[in-house]
Amino acid sequence: MSLTRRTMLGTAAATGATLPLIGRARAAETIKIGVLNDMSGPYRDTGGPTSLAMVKLAAAEFAAKGFTVEVISGDHQNKPDVGVSIARQWYDRDGVDMIIGVPTSSVALAVGTVSREKNKAYINIGAGTTELTGKQCSPTLIQWDYDTYMLARSTGGATVKSGGTSWYFISADYAFGQQLQKDTTRFVNEAGGKVLGSIAYPFPGTTDFSSFLLQAQASGAKVLGLCNAGDDTVNCIKQAKEFGVQMQLAGMLMLINSVHALGLKVAQGLLLTESFYWDMNDRTRAFTKRALTVSDGVYPNMIHAGNYSGTLHFLKAVTAMGVANAKKSGTAIIEQMKKMPTDDDALGHGKIREDGRGMFNAYLFEVKKPSESKGPWDYYTLKATTPPDQAFRSLKEGACSFVKT
Repeated sequence: MSLTRRTMLGTAAATGATLPLIGRARAAETIKIGVLNDMSGPYRDTGGPTSLAMVKLAAAEFAAKGFTVEVISGDHQNKPDVGVSIARQWYDRDGVDMIIGVPTSSVALAVGTVSREKNKAYINIGAGTTELTGKQCSPTLIQWDYDTYMLARSTGGATVKSGGTSWYFISADYAFGQQLQKDTTRFVNEAGGKVLGSIAYPFPGTTDFSSFLLQAQASGAKVLGLCNAGDDTVNCIKQAKEFGVQMQLAGMLMLINSVHALGLKVAQGLLLTESFYWDMNDRTRAFTKRALTVSDGVYPNMIHAGNYSGTLHFLKAVTAMGVANAKKSGTAIIEQMKKMPTDDDALGHGKIREDGRGMFNAYLFEVKKPSESKGPWDYYTLKATTPPDQAFRSLKEGACSFVKT
């Protein structure tokens, strides 16, 4: 049959009439995930594009059970209002079923409120505040990876035990930095140490830490606790070395990407805590090998690994309860995730506690000397392992409103 102009118009009209039905059918069979993080600022390298790549990797590896997975991304710019605006648009207009990521605690808390209001699933990976599973806990939320309590207990406690008994803090002035300083102060005091002073700096936007570092050195403290992350931690350590600051440096949230940026000559001897290291065992090495095929050569840290792990577990839960039920209620899909133990090549075996706290091992590492490293990204020596029930605060102490203890 030849296509005349009239035939083409008729065909177009008929096709147009069926598109809404097709669109609804496809939407019903599709799970849509929104990756919301810092794609352009100080946390870009510790999360950013590599976290997005890990979510896509998990979606690609997942053995789909009668549904498709779509992944979109957004940049919250470390601003709560921007994060909230994107989250509302995704939930209300774009049909997003689950938001994952959201580093920066102030943004994370704001997005948590929206997700609860909309009854949508939200897996936080990268924000450290314990408020996510405490006073601002939500039945639609899981905090997957680390939090400030875990970091303070592992890195802070170990530093005091090794002789770092007096501390001074330089902290990012928002929820994460404030809570990390508070939690670390607790463990320093409990271990018999003391805090001699602290200073908070504006976040984001600070790049010159020289005056803060000189104040810290003048305090006479043995340890400089850096309650920040990403580029801010890297800049603090570099500038401390440049100014000849004679203090033990404790990067309270130090990730392997920051070690790589500093180089072993500068970073050697630092203590840090992660829940993942690429060279831990055969499974982590296998995961990393796959990750490197999509990460532009960036080795994954615990935030990247958490995005992979959280996505995979979410999709397993969708399969268990069915797409329609998973799309209907964020509370229901999160409850399903809590019922199922986690298991993947990145973080191994774990579980999700009633309050939404992901329960995984905390590993204390020491950064190697250049002479100890056997190859690219061979940066860590394992010093201690803290099991989940000790690494994270108790349910009772968290006081999550919907959990009975």
